[in-house]
Amino acid sequence: MRSAALAEPRNPPRKSAVASLRQVSVQVGATRILDGIDLEVSLAGRTVILGPNGAGKSTLLHVLHGLRTPESGRVSGIGAQGEPVSVRSALVFQRPVMLRRSVLGNIEHALNIAGVPRSQWAHRAQAALESVDLSYATQRPARSLSGGEQQRLAIARAQALAPDCLLLDEPTASLDPAAGAAVERHLGVLSRQGFGLVMCTHDLALARRFAQHVVLMHRGRIIEVGEAARFFDAPLTEQARRFVAGEWLDQT
Repeated sequence: MRSAALAEPRNPPRKSAVASLRQVSVQVGATRILDGIDLEVSLAGRTVILGPNGAGKSTLLHVLHGLRTPESGRVSGIGAQGEPVSVRSALVFQRPVMLRRSVLGNIEHALNIAGVPRSQWAHRAQAALESVDLSYATQRPARSLSGGEQQRLAIARAQALAPDCLLLDEPTASLDPAAGAAVERHLGVLSRQGFGLVMCTHDLALARRFAQHVVLMHRGRIIEVGEAARFFDAPLTEQARRFVAGEWLDQT
C-alpha cells in the first residue's frame, strides 16, 4: 500500500480488493515485533485489529501504510481478479501531530505535500471539515483545539487526501468518552460514504460496536481472523475466547 497523494478524488471503492501480507516480519534488535504475518485485509468495510498492548498492531498498520519496511516478506494490493492494484492509504495516529497553522492550514499543507492542485484545496478542505463538524474552527490555531477536535481534524486531513482506505491507530484511546463517541460517529459517516477503515484497538466494546471484520493479534502473530459477529459469538481459538472474555493472554 502507499500513502494517498493524488491530484484527483479517489475512484469508487474497490469492494473486492485486499491488501495482502505474505510472511511479513519486523524486528527491532533481538525483538520480533511482527513474526511471519500472513494476512489479507479487505479494502472495503470496517476492519478492527485487536490485541493487547505490545501485540504488534501499530507496527502492522505502519507496514500496511508503507511507513515501515519489513525485514522480510511482501505487502501488495490484489484486485478482484487477482490482478495487482495500487492501494492509496492515509494513516491517523493515536496522538496526531498538529502543525503551527490554522485548522484550514493543516489540511491545505497536507494537500500541497500530496501534489493536489491549489484549485482543489478549498473545496476538499471545506468538505472534509464539514464531515467532522469542524467548519466553525477553520481559522483557529490547530494546536488550540481540544484533544477530540484535534483527532477529528486529523481524520479530516486524511480524508481530504481521497484515499481508498484510512488506517487508524487507537483513534479514541486518549479521549474522554464524549470525544471518543464523536470520533466514532464521524468514522461511521466515512464508512457509509464508501471509505475503507482499518482500526487497531484493544477496546473490546469499541470493536463490538464498530467492526465488520476482526483480526486478533498477540506477540506479533495472527491468532484469529473472521467476521465480527462470528468472532465475538463463537471464537475459534482458546486465546480468542480468553481475550473476548476479558482475560489476560499469556506471554508465551
